[in-house]
Amino acid sequence: MNSKHQYVELNDGHFIPRLGFGTVKPEEVPKSKTTEATKIAIEAGFRHIDCAYSYEVEEEVGLAVRSKIADGTVKREDIFYTSKLWFTFHRPELVQSWEELFPQDENGKIIYDSVDLCATWEAMEKCKDAGLAKSIGVSNFNRRQLEMILNKPGLKYKPVCNQVECHVYLNQRKLLDFCKSKDIVLVAYGALGTQRYKDWVDPSSPVLLDDPVLGALAKKHNRSPALIALRYQLQRGVVVLVKSLNEKRIKENIQV
Repeated sequence: MNSKHQYVELNDGHFIPRLGFGTVKPEEVPKSKTTEATKIAIEAGFRHIDCAYSYEVEEEVGLAVRSKIADGTVKREDIFYTSKLWFTFHRPELVQSWEELFPQDENGKIIYDSVDLCATWEAMEKCKDAGLAKSIGVSNFNRRQLEMILNKPGLKYKPVCNQVECHVYLNQRKLLDFCKSKDIVLVAYGALGTQRYKDWVDPSSPVLLDDPVLGALAKKHNRSPALIALRYQLQRGVVVLVKSLNEKRIKENIQV
């Protein structure tokens, strides 16, 4: 752990890096690009890698992590790897098939020895008890849904985090305040704006990085609008995810 300022302590005693590298990619981009970008991210200093079953690149991300472990860049314990189960896998009886969801190498060995956080909840307590996840949290939960978990009879572990869309145009202030009051870390995706997510965002929506206020602040501090947007989140106590396949931008983002 390089500095206490680069990590946030979770309510289970583990630590999560404040800046994470997102691995979701557009369909038209070859999966091999994800492996290449993840390697660059790790070399640049990223230690928090965010992925998901539905991204369909866990194997490619795993290859990148294994490569950087093999060449001595990092140790396995240096990497905080997040995965998320799709809602079709939330039924408790599917807990026993957890390991089947993760990629294996040619010898049948699971690429990840353990998963540090899976942002789902149903049956995840059993996964934590079984040592399949170090920490467990949720994704895209609102306050009411979080309260359903927190008030659940026999609750064994609180969610350590809630990963949601969060950026300057959608700052999630009320949800952030609630999460802080319950010692739950808010993790932000779409931190540079979601206008680029063409599948579900109105193309006429304003582009966050073109915002004149961000531009003015960037000019004042001699930084890019992206760094201003990311720094805004860090200063609010939010763990922030950022994704890019561009080497220059990946190296720039880590400077936040």
